[in-house]
Amino acid sequence: MSATATTQDSRHPFLAAILLALIVAAMNIGLWWWSNLPHGPEDWKGPIGGFALSAFQRYQNPLKNDFPSDEEINNDLKLLKQYTPRIRTYSTLQNPQVYRLADKQGLQVMAGAWIDRRLDNNEKEIETLIAQARRYPNSINRVIVGNEVLFRNDIPPEQLMAYVDRVRAALHQPVSIAEPWHIWAKYPELAEHVDFITVHLFPYWNGIDRKDAIQDALGSYRTLKQMFPNKLIVIGEIGWPSNGDRYKYADPSVSNEAIFLRQWFNVAKQNNIDYYVMEAFDQPWKEKLSGRTEAYWGMFNADRQLKFPFTGPVTEDTAWPWKALAASLLALLPMIWFARHYSRFKLMGRFFFCALIQLACGLITWSATLPFNFYLSWIDWTMLVLLFPAQIAILAILLINGFEFTEVLWRRGWVRHAGLLTPDPVEKQPFVSIHLACYNEPPEMVIITLDSLAALQYENYEVLVIDNNTKDPAIWKPVQDYCEKLGTKFRFFHLEPWPGFKAGALNFGLKETDPRADVVAVIDADYVVREDWLSTLTGYFHDPKVAVVQCPQAHRDFEHNRFRRMTAWEYDGFFRIGMHHRNERNAIIQHGTMTMVRRSALEGTGGWSEWTICEDAELGLRLMHAGYELVYVDELMGKGLTPADFKAYKSQRYRWAFGAMQILKGRWNWMTKKGPLSSGQRFHFLTGWFSWFADALHLIFTMMAIFWTAGMVAFPTIFSLPMQLFLIPVIGFFFAKAIFGIVLYRARVPCSWYDTLMASLASMGLSHAIARGILHGLTREKTSFVVTAKSRRLGGSNFAAFAPVREELLMAIALTACVIGMALSFGTQYVEGQLWMFILAAQSIPYVSAVVGAWIAHKAGDKAG
Repeated sequence: MSATATTQDSRHPFLAAILLALIVAAMNIGLWWWSNLPHGPEDWKGPIGGFALSAFQRYQNPLKNDFPSDEEINNDLKLLKQYTPRIRTYSTLQNPQVYRLADKQGLQVMAGAWIDRRLDNNEKEIETLIAQARRYPNSINRVIVGNEVLFRNDIPPEQLMAYVDRVRAALHQPVSIAEPWHIWAKYPELAEHVDFITVHLFPYWNGIDRKDAIQDALGSYRTLKQMFPNKLIVIGEIGWPSNGDRYKYADPSVSNEAIFLRQWFNVAKQNNIDYYVMEAFDQPWKEKLSGRTEAYWGMFNADRQLKFPFTGPVTEDTAWPWKALAASLLALLPMIWFARHYSRFKLMGRFFFCALIQLACGLITWSATLPFNFYLSWIDWTMLVLLFPAQIAILAILLINGFEFTEVLWRRGWVRHAGLLTPDPVEKQPFVSIHLACYNEPPEMVIITLDSLAALQYENYEVLVIDNNTKDPAIWKPVQDYCEKLGTKFRFFHLEPWPGFKAGALNFGLKETDPRADVVAVIDADYVVREDWLSTLTGYFHDPKVAVVQCPQAHRDFEHNRFRRMTAWEYDGFFRIGMHHRNERNAIIQHGTMTMVRRSALEGTGGWSEWTICEDAELGLRLMHAGYELVYVDELMGKGLTPADFKAYKSQRYRWAFGAMQILKGRWNWMTKKGPLSSGQRFHFLTGWFSWFADALHLIFTMMAIFWTAGMVAFPTIFSLPMQLFLIPVIGFFFAKAIFGIVLYRARVPCSWYDTLMASLASMGLSHAIARGILHGLTREKTSFVVTAKSRRLGGSNFAAFAPVREELLMAIALTACVIGMALSFGTQYVEGQLWMFILAAQSIPYVSAVVGAWIAHKAGDKAG
């Protein structure tokens, strides 16, 4: 961004924000305009050859014995008479009044008898057909015996030909059979029993691209002309659907239907082709019978409105200007607020996030209006009502991630930045009480930590080692003995039994703390600290507003262990990205190692909370609520060990997720009501765990997807393919989140591409554990505190590697079976089917990642750097 633009932004931030918002809104309207550019097929003037007629109204269904009245049918015939002199019917028993009413309207009818496997019903159809044709000889000018009977393989050809011969003998009108062209080619003997050939031509069901569809239809027509040169050929059905599922290269849409039919009308006139359009009116009831697309073949919709004009260009969505305007207005104020409030961001960052806001509002508008293009049942609407909030949640998570992405990449500088300080002279050093709580830890590991504490370049400190409920004296006794060797600064306490988990031990330590202590520092039992940890950081406590000085977690001895290496870099992402992002609004997550807390603030707000297993994060929030500042210094002042195996890695993240939900429930009023917490702090503590909520939604959605896929494979007439309405936002979210994560990682974490990808694998492998932690945390009050093992616990056979990921393995197998089932049942003929298989495959990535991570952990063993 140029210096001139920066100066103008700083002088007129509000005007700059309005201008930026209006530019993005205009781009949104332009995108809607571009996606709805009018198409220009040939104009059509004149009558249409004829219509296939099913006269059922919007909510009527013959399968439920719900039929149209005489008035409704008569109104339909009056409407069709404005466009054609001819109609075609399929049954003489169903809506028999059509023939009487058509005779009054002066319409010619190609009357059909419905033939299927019900032989008794076939007799009734034929008898009624003969009777109606004799009764209305002026209006019924042609007769069809059976519609696609041989295509459905309902009866043998010989029986169908016998029916035709019988009708021909009884009537003067010409008689035919209606079948697709390949049936006539397969049974050419049919032509000897009919007066003319009735063929159905559907380039759509051949999977032909719309631009090639006319030539495909003409090719089939000409083939039949060559096969039967002495027979009149009537195209009994031809058309294109306006909505539904894409089939191979054939895309159903209003514009494609309009272009195809208008081209066909002109071609048929030029070639003197006799035809009937399939069909006059959309028939929603057919969706449950033959799939979604069957509902949308009408030239009129189910409300009897013409779908497209016969002259001039065709617009796919005539309501697009109102939708575009609604999306722009919905996004305008949020965009202005963001661009004004965050004028300190670079112009590219403000533009990017405003575009993201506009995209979200456009998707909301699209999702809210698209269902009205479909004939949805109450079940569909129920699913929409349930899924629409989930789509809103997905967009909210996307915006939250996008805000972090924008701030980290396009900030001009960190507003709140803290580094190392010049050490104070001894007489000004605050006294620090270092608390090291441990449970059943290997003594040799704890001793290494104690050695690093003994080497601190600081005078005024003490170390309290608090062993909490370790039962084996062989584990805690060596640590006690070593503390005695290190001198009076080191004190050891063994508590057994003692409640409250780690928080209980730390509260005990508070009571034993030296009265001189101004600061309480906490580290884990596996950490090796830098000599200047205290000397370069305690100076921050000279400011009475500061209650916490927090350094990042970091790890050691991982370089040559593939599992420990991938987890070490996975942890690093949060401290290089998320903590900086939160620190901008004094909203960091306090974590219980490498942290220093003002003693008076800690004791004055109630000490360590024993009602949550994440007592450290809860304390940080409590201190913010009390009005204190928390300082984040992104310096590696100490390094610990990564979890030893995948079981430990999972259990730690489960504990964090469960504890987060405990805090969210316990401090809900603080985060939702105006109070001491700033809006930025409430924002981060409400939304900071949204990505984990996405993992919980992922688990729920995956279970629903497995159930629905099983239904589609086993009961395809009941369970249909999900509409693109549901699929596109999910796929977009998947790609956006992946791109955000990788780009931020590469920008902020100093590791190779290999380590980036492996860290992503580790992160995705935790999804199921996080989801369980979130759901359990929301539904349960307490869980056990599981200490993260830093020494290897798993071994044995290769099968033992997968013991920690049994559930993930089962989910991966189930999703793989779903993809295979979809491929076998639907193949690649539907785009929705392909999208659904892609989603199933994407859904499996976290579970496959967990299985791979567990295997890597197993093979890596205890190998260290």
